[in-house]
Amino acid sequence: MKNKIRIGCGAGFSGDRLEPALILAEKGELDYLVLECLAERTIALAQKRKLQDPTKGYDPLLERRIRLLLPALKRNNIRLITNMGAANPIAAANKIIDIARELKINIQVAAVSGDNVLANIDPQQKAMETNAPLNASGNLISANAYMGIDAILPALETGADIIITGRVADPSLFLAPAIHEFGWPLDDFELLGKGTVIGHLLECAGQVTGGYFADPQKKDVPDLAHLGHPFADIFPDGSAIIGKVKGTGGTINLLTAKEQLLYEVTNPYEYYTPDVIADFTTVYLKETGKDSISMSGGSGKAKPLTYKVSVGYQAFYLGEGEISYAGSNALGRAKLAGSIIQERLKDMFPEMKIDYIGSTSVHHTSFGNTAEPYEIRLRIAAKADTAEKAAIIGEEIEALYTNGPAGGGGARTNVKEVIGVISTLIDRKIVEPVITLYQS
Repeated sequence: MKNKIRIGCGAGFSGDRLEPALILAEKGELDYLVLECLAERTIALAQKRKLQDPTKGYDPLLERRIRLLLPALKRNNIRLITNMGAANPIAAANKIIDIARELKINIQVAAVSGDNVLANIDPQQKAMETNAPLNASGNLISANAYMGIDAILPALETGADIIITGRVADPSLFLAPAIHEFGWPLDDFELLGKGTVIGHLLECAGQVTGGYFADPQKKDVPDLAHLGHPFADIFPDGSAIIGKVKGTGGTINLLTAKEQLLYEVTNPYEYYTPDVIADFTTVYLKETGKDSISMSGGSGKAKPLTYKVSVGYQAFYLGEGEISYAGSNALGRAKLAGSIIQERLKDMFPEMKIDYIGSTSVHHTSFGNTAEPYEIRLRIAAKADTAEKAAIIGEEIEALYTNGPAGGGGARTNVKEVIGVISTLIDRKIVEPVITLYQS
């Protein structure tokens, strides 16, 4: 058994930067690199792409990330674990093999599937958010269970260089290699709780190194333009030291670590994952040097009997349009334009949203600020049941050029289908992970 492993997190969401992962792979002295690229909305959109083309449905940046990383991963003997398989891990694995063959790199890829449980979901069962039937929100297009270490560990045991999954819980991507390397018992929920805390600290990548934290003159972060992503040295007792590659931007300190520790945690006594119900209340963080935080403590209790399921549904089409007004009385002219469209479309779109960007678009109040803005961007949006109806919003915005107030310009219109996401639970016994191996 090793006395330490180092896991880096090279991506914290689908659209994350590419270069921090490469820096970790080249200079981080890693054992494992994790790319966490999947969210509720992301997988629903991936399912939509797969419906349109059965060879797609994996992360849109998968090819670019793999082509960039593969030589360094192979050269430095780093194993990659990622959920970039999204709605189609099998197609993703085949694409990785194609890239490896093109680059003449010999690798083995393990695809982890089985999270797609749409066929096992009763559309009449209740959504966690609304307590209404799932199909009351719209036509269901996807249902993916949050699998955990039970799905990843068998893939690690194959010795594959790359493990690519669909929907698994974010901390599980980090917990699984720790269990694999240290031989932690799957019923030692204290250790699993500690490992889940480590995974939670790492899973959002740049957030623990100062991204989403910075606030000028209040919480300054150096060199955000070259933000480094974190790694963790994990020890057999479940403790860890969080750091980043020297020379990269950002900062790791008690403030960044505490913000990330509490991120998305509604109940720190009971943080539910597929692997353990973790307790964050006994976690101890300490600054051990520049950009270095030690973590100890944390605990947990038996894993839940159910998996959470992320359910995607066809919600609506969104029609929107924008136009700018600048100069004297910009806000007055923008409000006049908004009232014109509201009058024309109020019967067709009773829930139309009108924003005056630069004045009240975020908080819908001026907070006592009476200063007249010099420029305003008018945005109007509304829901529709067809794309054709949604397009009317943009048509009316463009018509303001010659049928509205003076000085309107820079119009932009857009129509898009919106996929909604709700949640439910499923008996974990129903979900069967499947491991498929590929060799380049």
